[in-house]
Amino acid sequence: MPEILVTGGAGFIGSHLVQRLVEDGASVTVLDEFNDFYDPAIKRSNLAAAGGSVRVVEGDICDPTVVGKVFGDTSFDSVIHLAARAGVRPSREQPELYLRTNIDGTFRLLEATRSAGVPQFIFASSSSVYGLNKKLPFSEGDRIDQTISPYAATKLAGEQLCSTYANLYDIRTVCLRFFTVYGPRQRPDLAISKFTRLIHEDKPIPKFGDGSSARDYTYVDDIIEGIVASLSYEGPIFDVFNLGGSQTTTLAELIELVEGALGKRAEIDQLPEQPGDLPRTYADVSKAGELLGYSPGTPIAEGVPKYVDWYLEHIGATAASV
Repeated sequence: MPEILVTGGAGFIGSHLVQRLVEDGASVTVLDEFNDFYDPAIKRSNLAAAGGSVRVVEGDICDPTVVGKVFGDTSFDSVIHLAARAGVRPSREQPELYLRTNIDGTFRLLEATRSAGVPQFIFASSSSVYGLNKKLPFSEGDRIDQTISPYAATKLAGEQLCSTYANLYDIRTVCLRFFTVYGPRQRPDLAISKFTRLIHEDKPIPKFGDGSSARDYTYVDDIIEGIVASLSYEGPIFDVFNLGGSQTTTLAELIELVEGALGKRAEIDQLPEQPGDLPRTYADVSKAGELLGYSPGTPIAEGVPKYVDWYLEHIGATAASV
């Protein structure tokens, strides 16, 4: 039975991953700070929904004492590092916090991985590292020297730290660039969950810009398949893969999809474009398809109704009764 450490395992993607790993027979330890970026009760509910017997350690990945104890108590086969301060817009307001958590925290975990002799490290990176790259779709070999947010810069720095530790210390390391993940348990601040909640409650939704900005939305089940596949990767000691839905959806189209799934029209709060937001993301997933067997199976037209159904069953009915 493999021993796997999942940092950020109580979060949106993390809880889905923990659920899958437990179902596959792994022994899982979760290290999560349960900070107040959004309601910690949601994260505890996420872990409860994941089910299974999971060891949970509450603590900061930047705290060497906490990290040292986690690695000292268990001999891990793999570390899957999902914990991070997330979000482009908040990173402009608290850049120092993002640098501390996302860079120093990643360093602490890599150093503990090296010291403990753990052979494998999986790092959750982001499509934001592509920045102002005008070539579409984004592929792993593209230049990534035009990041436009502190969050993106920290993810790029995390990738470089991973490369250094992989090549210096022979730790098999994979960086996975996630493209706008959505689905059940999605963070409440993200577009699809926010739009669904506000439209359902007959409140206006914020619309930044003219609606032409576009994202490659990726259903969480597809992301989990990619992460799990990376655990079996035996290619170069360090590698990078895009995990996306491999299609783009404009903001205007997304709003229409949520409206259609809810059967309600949105009231729009029109706002200016936000500095740091990418105009478009689009993943070339051919490398992940060839080397990881990755094949996204839930297009956005199916994924949004699936999310809305989950919301109405698990959250919407409760909200409506309050």
